Amino acid sequence: MSYLHLSFYSAFALSSLGLAFHRTHLISALLCLESMMLSMYVALAMWPIQTQSSVSTILPILMLTFSACEAGTGLALLVASTRTHGSDHLHNFNLLQC
Repeated sequence: MSYLHLSFYSAFALSSLGLAFHRTHLISALLCLESMMLSMYVALAMWPIQTQSSVSTILPILMLTFSACEAGTGLALLVASTRTHGSDHLHNFNLLQC
């Protein structure tokens, strides 16, 4: 395994561990999701270089598009939840309550 693969795997693993263990605020969960998407984007962008392929793929651009949509939706949920509940603490949200 090269150092490039190790860095991508460790970035994804650290962001998923951050998502699993630091779930006190919604903004920290969203930042962990964004770092996971960023590591996947960089891995997809470097994939044709690693395989020495001359074809440029559209997958990194699609990944970046979905990541931007996910960030916009997450920030909209953050603003809506802060307005209704008064804070972005995840333990204050009760999903079973209408």
